[in-house]
Amino acid sequence: MSASMVARATVRAVSKRKILATRAALTLVSLLNRIRTLLENKPEYIGLKVGVRTRGCNGMTYTLDFTKQKDQADEEVLQDGVRVFIEKKAQLTLLGTEMDFVESKLSSEFVFNNPNIKGTCGCGESFNI
Repeated sequence: MSASMVARATVRAVSKRKILATRAALTLVSLLNRIRTLLENKPEYIGLKVGVRTRGCNGMTYTLDFTKQKDQADEEVLQDGVRVFIEKKAQLTLLGTEMDFVESKLSSEFVFNNPNIKGTCGCGESFNI
């Protein structure tokens, strides 16, 4: 993985939501155009890779970076020509998660709406990935 930062992300716990079985481990909501734009000037990369790392007061943080290849254990999510790869270590953590991109006047960030987490820490940590 590259050491460059791709974007910022926020994790949100999703409560009172029934998890529906889907084919994809990760659902890409409205960020397809954003990922295409990020990859547009980087022909050597084939998609984005999502992973998890130990960090912060809640114990885990997502990583998001460009990738040049699919590793053997990666789960591939292909939606409308956009490829996102999930590292093996992150697959169970992200199962059923919706990945979105939110843009406002002040900031823009990737958002993971994850039904597998029961809550987030109280520090309001917004982490860079």
